[in-house]
Amino acid sequence: MAARANWSWTNGYGSASLARVHWLAIIGIGAVVGFLGGLFGKGGAAIATPLLAAVGVPPIVAVASPLPATVPGTLVAYRRYRRLGIGEPDVIRTTILVGVPATVAGALATRWVGGDVLVTATEAVVMLIGLRLVLWPAPTEVVREDLGHLTARTVAVAAIVGALAGLLANAGGFLLVPLYLAVLKLPIKTSLACSLAVASVLAVPGTIVHAALGHIDWTVTLVFGLASIPFSGYGARVALRLRADRLERIYGGGLAVLGFVLVAGSLT
Repeated sequence: MAARANWSWTNGYGSASLARVHWLAIIGIGAVVGFLGGLFGKGGAAIATPLLAAVGVPPIVAVASPLPATVPGTLVAYRRYRRLGIGEPDVIRTTILVGVPATVAGALATRWVGGDVLVTATEAVVMLIGLRLVLWPAPTEVVREDLGHLTARTVAVAAIVGALAGLLANAGGFLLVPLYLAVLKLPIKTSLACSLAVASVLAVPGTIVHAALGHIDWTVTLVFGLASIPFSGYGARVALRLRADRLERIYGGGLAVLGFVLVAGSLT
């Protein structure tokens, strides 16, 4: 909790009552991020960071503190898919085995790789994938055996997502589902299930590193997690109730809007 000693909710605001408003804001952010994470198959740390920063949480604390909460949150959401037998164990295992060392390598590469251009390029890719899903949805039935090189495709997805997760300090869920859809041709609900399972693991290395560096405020993590974890399960339940084609369009629309907003913000 080293980071906590460097800041206070009352700094610059002047009253404990106003400080309580900020804690309520964190609860609200946790609920929204948890629901969207469960609905869209991601941990939600990438969404949580700018929202927490907007209510006054210091940037590095806003980056690091949501990460520990994404681990139980994504697992709660994944369990709803697993109960129905939705998921690809081979894809999950391969992505984790390749993605974890790639995440560590990506984190180490931040010493030499500039983040600004990479972040903007990644956001543009997210926006374009979202537009593709809205305008040209995937066919409802895909014969994946016709794709060829499925293992190589999975390894490539895991390496890319792991490296970007390390570079951008998140669990990589914002790219897992789009790449599962586009590269592995997984159905939307299978993609969401696999993403949730993998994101719960990829968040661990970042959590360990940031905790060691004192970047995590565990009170923020606790308050955020108390709201995000149950709402993550609720988001997954909503996703499971939607028709696959409708869910894919909703997911694509959400990606397109999020990507556009993020790209516009980066460019301005």
